[in-house]
Amino acid sequence: MPAINSALQRARATLRALPSDGQSEKLDDSDAELLARYVDAFERYDIERLVTLLREDAVQSMPPFAMWLQGAASIGRFMVEPGPSQCRGSRLLATSANGCPAFGQYKPDPDGGYVPWALQVLEISGGKITGMQFFLAFLDVERLFPSFGLPLRLDA
Repeated sequence: MPAINSALQRARATLRALPSDGQSEKLDDSDAELLARYVDAFERYDIERLVTLLREDAVQSMPPFAMWLQGAASIGRFMVEPGPSQCRGSRLLATSANGCPAFGQYKPDPDGGYVPWALQVLEISGGKITGMQFFLAFLDVERLFPSFGLPLRLDA
């Protein structure tokens, strides 16, 4: 439990430290807490917990692919199938995009550390996550991550 509390404290501090430019509004404490719980659940790949943070009619997409899911249960099922489970072990680094909270997602690198994988842009309403758009960074990692102030690599 202390490790989880520590992770939540670090995530809250990171979210509060986000620059205000590019964000349509400041995060209130409850939204910051929601995002901290999201980071914790995603990094532990606790999909059962992550699904509880989604509104029942939440939507997930993965532009530019024709992938679109609706419903917390559908999103949860998708995230534990063999293909998407390659996200297991990822780390998230907070940023913002289009006025929304966002995260650079980094996958474990077999050679050590973490490499960019996706830019996750989240939409929040009523204390729940209502939308998740995952822009796959490997399509243009050299441009995408630096344009959001994210490094091209994380150390282990």
